[in-house]
Amino acid sequence: MNIRTARLLLRPYRQEDLADFHEIFSDPAVMRFCGAPYGARASERQLAWFIAHPVALAAEEMAEGRMIGHLLFKQLPGEAAGVYEIGWFFNRRYWRRGYAFEAARALMDEGFRSMGLHKIVAETIDPLASVRLMEKLGMRREGVFRLHARDPRGEWADVYWYAALRPDGAALPLDG
Repeated sequence: MNIRTARLLLRPYRQEDLADFHEIFSDPAVMRFCGAPYGARASERQLAWFIAHPVALAAEEMAEGRMIGHLLFKQLPGEAAGVYEIGWFFNRRYWRRGYAFEAARALMDEGFRSMGLHKIVAETIDPLASVRLMEKLGMRREGVFRLHARDPRGEWADVYWYAALRPDGAALPLDG
């Protein structure tokens, strides 16, 4: 799957993304709500996994020709067909420029329009920036799981669960 936006190309990962991938996932600020920053070997393993299992896309900034973001987009395990999870990580140097919104909006539009998805969900323990972005994307809060997950420091944290339904409200056929 390749999706073009005004500034980005959302595309499958490739081995040449390793340095950019590592720059994102080794940054403590990026990983603040997710886990420990990756070391070099962890980045190599994780990128290889994403290449072999295409459940995420690279966000390439077209003007610079470099990968600046990661977008998870996959069927939510254990849920009915047509319920996908979305998530995003962007290089800190590109924060507050609208790239995460641009990429996630395009991916959600593709999911609803071309893939016929019923629902797209996202979750976070970040009650500020991630929640604001989810709301800007048109997602609605479906719940808060109180003290449900451990944050990177090992402390219990609330998990905020957001979702967007297919805009036309049409149900998918039961066969997927």
